[in-house]
Amino acid sequence: MTAQDQFVPLSLCVLTVSDTRTLAEDSSGQFLVDALTAAGHHLHERKLLRDDRYAIRAQVAAWIADPAVHGVLITGGTGFTGRDSTPEAVLPLLDKEMPGFGELFRAISFEEIGTSSLQSRAFAGLSNQAFVFALPGSTSACRTAWEKLLRAQLDARTRPC
Repeated sequence: MTAQDQFVPLSLCVLTVSDTRTLAEDSSGQFLVDALTAAGHHLHERKLLRDDRYAIRAQVAAWIADPAVHGVLITGGTGFTGRDSTPEAVLPLLDKEMPGFGELFRAISFEEIGTSSLQSRAFAGLSNQAFVFALPGSTSACRTAWEKLLRAQLDARTRPC
């Protein structure tokens, strides 16, 4: 077996952005933790923050500055309500955006929830060599993103085109 054929576990952080949930009630964040550990990755840290763009930006910046962190999964704050501010908080931190992620996520979501998928501002990118994926706050959306996109993208055996 070559090195390219071996699974490489990543150290990932999970951030839930919510003004209404507590960590105990956070089914979306818990789904991501369960999914990433079941896939063989390691949870570096998990947090829940209120929808405050500066607190979100500070936390994500701290994680991506840590060389032990390979990626950050964010759930929540990507919609259109008044306080949804995850894109405004995190996009300035990205060195490179991955526009295809949001586009493909919305296309897949369209099959499940129809035109409501247009209201998602899910996005992804690379910052200080760490992946950042921002997902809607619903557990269903996190499940869709994990099963259809993230599980493969976070596996080094999935090679680029």
